[in-house]
Amino acid sequence: MSPSGTLILIMAIAVLAPLLAYGVNRWFPVPLVIFEILLGVLVGPDVLGWATSHGEVIDTLSDLGLAMLIFLAGYETDFGSVQGSTLRRSIGAWTLALAVGLGIAFALTGGQATRSFVIGTALTSTALGTVLPILRDADDLRGRFGALVLAFGAVGEFGPVVAMALLLSGRSAGRSAELLLAFAAITTAAVIWALRARPPWFSRVVERTLHTSGQFAVRFVMLLLAAMLGLSRVFGLDILLGAFAAGVIARLVLRGAGPESRKEVLGKIETMGFGFLVPLFFIVTGIEFDLAALLDGGRALALLPAFLVLFLLVRGLPMYALAPPGLGRRDRGALMLYGSTALPLVVAITTIGLDDRVITTGEAAALVGAAMLSVLVFPLAALRLRDGVARPSPDSEDTEAW
Repeated sequence: MSPSGTLILIMAIAVLAPLLAYGVNRWFPVPLVIFEILLGVLVGPDVLGWATSHGEVIDTLSDLGLAMLIFLAGYETDFGSVQGSTLRRSIGAWTLALAVGLGIAFALTGGQATRSFVIGTALTSTALGTVLPILRDADDLRGRFGALVLAFGAVGEFGPVVAMALLLSGRSAGRSAELLLAFAAITTAAVIWALRARPPWFSRVVERTLHTSGQFAVRFVMLLLAAMLGLSRVFGLDILLGAFAAGVIARLVLRGAGPESRKEVLGKIETMGFGFLVPLFFIVTGIEFDLAALLDGGRALALLPAFLVLFLLVRGLPMYALAPPGLGRRDRGALMLYGSTALPLVVAITTIGLDDRVITTGEAAALVGAAMLSVLVFPLAALRLRDGVARPSPDSEDTEAW
């Protein structure tokens, strides 16, 4: 199929997926991303063969979809509220997960360093960008629980990206650390600039162009995203690091706009992301999924459930253990399940591993397959645990100190 035909097919799947999700959700909730990925697998080369290849345009759009997913995760993360004990616990839980994940990976690979870095880092990620729509649809973003998922999940997004830059860049650890510090210094300067009060004209221009062809705020946010993606490329870092940083900076910049304008700008960005780019990324992930490699090898198929359990043990257990005191057992379990949900970074990390030829296609398929199952199984279990828990009303805020 030609690239244009593949794009039409992808967009048709993007329209069909929410219809299927709507129909199925009348009986039990299934995350929309599952339908997007499974339909991508269905039309891919290992099943129907309708989408056997795609061109540079679709590859670029898919990369932008992943960047937009991580950007929105960064935007949703309010680091102003992630402080003190919660921040320390979030970092501690991820650091412990990395140590355990690398240890298990070294045991699985017989001590092969680079291969272990790929597998171990993949086991520590949290698919915050995937979890966010589920939390939003369940009205769970507000209040203490939603803030905790965002805090632990943000470290689960940011930590593996930093680990990728240090461990999987192909450079020496010292050189990678130097580049990370330089990127961090520029990002910190951007954050300090974003924290400054915006001049009066800024909010006026944002408001006056919201419903015109000008769309100043949307264009400004896209400029921030492009600039941070470009900066990460200049420093030889993964674009996910730039995308996450852009989301954090954009949130701070838009504080200078009025509350209603800020919500409307975010709505427009989400429309661009969840309406076009993000589903395209997940569908392409399904098309590229190597189902044959997973089913042909006995070891790869056996690794799939093993990796699924390891996501829960390596990433989830430290979160359960280090969750703030006073959090109920059901909420603690739900936090563990949401935090163990993985996919986008697993796809990115395994892609690097395959490009560098340090992991096999079977191992990559098993990791990605386990990550897809985690998106299906863990959020559903978390929703069950949270079922019946009172949510804060739309006009109230949970101000409990945590």
